[in-house]
Amino acid sequence: MLVLGVESTAHTFSLGLVKEGRIVGQVGRTYVPPHGAGIHPREAAEHHSRVAPQLLKQLLDTYGVRLSDIGVVAYAAGPGLGPALRIGAVLARALAIKLGVPIVPVHHGVAHIEVARFATSTCDPLVLLISGGHTVIAGFSEGRYRVFGETLDVAIGNAIDMFAREVGLGFPGVPAVEKCAEEAGGVVPFPMPIVGQDLSYAGLTTYALKLVKEGAPLPVVCKSLVEAAYYMLAEVTERAIAFTKKRHLVVAGGVARSRRLRDVLFHIGRDYGVDVRIVPDEYAGDNGAMIALTGYYAYRGGVYTTPERSFVRQRWRLDAVEVPWFYDLCRDVTDK
Repeated sequence: MLVLGVESTAHTFSLGLVKEGRIVGQVGRTYVPPHGAGIHPREAAEHHSRVAPQLLKQLLDTYGVRLSDIGVVAYAAGPGLGPALRIGAVLARALAIKLGVPIVPVHHGVAHIEVARFATSTCDPLVLLISGGHTVIAGFSEGRYRVFGETLDVAIGNAIDMFAREVGLGFPGVPAVEKCAEEAGGVVPFPMPIVGQDLSYAGLTTYALKLVKEGAPLPVVCKSLVEAAYYMLAEVTERAIAFTKKRHLVVAGGVARSRRLRDVLFHIGRDYGVDVRIVPDEYAGDNGAMIALTGYYAYRGGVYTTPERSFVRQRWRLDAVEVPWFYDLCRDVTDK
């Protein structure tokens, strides 16, 4: 079974291939907004519509695949930017109709988790999903990924990106802010708004910008911002580990690339006797391979639809998604 995955939730349009549960490869291209501007949904969608035909040809040529070889088409159905999501869905529908094959709607966040579980050979971990659009601590229980903590407003990646954009550090913001932070000689006190197991990051961005306007050195503010943001994550992750008693922590999503955050999480792992596993960089950001892989599992688990019902959902909670295929991956990995 050869599955094509289509990812188009935000700034990245990507296509991936999975054959019999193994990733064949992926291609992608990212929309970069003008300097100082955020992602405009319509402009991101226009970018995706321009590059989609080129990337499909590139994918097929690179991996020696014919269009007729594809047996299932999976697409990111949400959550995400509406116009961008619709571009991916339209391509997926067109291919499914042309080829006469099933179409599988995939939850973008679940796909991040599944590719991280696959790439780290982990069966039943606690998952920290952190990206531009996600900040969730989740674990599987009774058919779904249950949430043990999440952001109450913006995701951690989005919060840091907004700060970077406002102070002229560019996009993507997380590596730019961390790079700037290396020049700091210390930190200043920052609020750490944690409500039970939930987090609030919008106020951190506002407070950091206030300090910059008051004349605080930019490197010091950058270092203080990332340290506060990451230690907030650490606190709720520690509690979730203690509550769930899971032996593995898998870190998924684009912010998983942060070397500083990895240091913090590995320290937690040592303290609690938990094996911390980080998704490889190539699968950390938004990518078509994760959609194809999750589509493969979902189709085998009986989850698919028709082109007429292949809708998109801009808002779609992680814990609203049934995951009947969860233990399929566990047959191939042993949490060693």
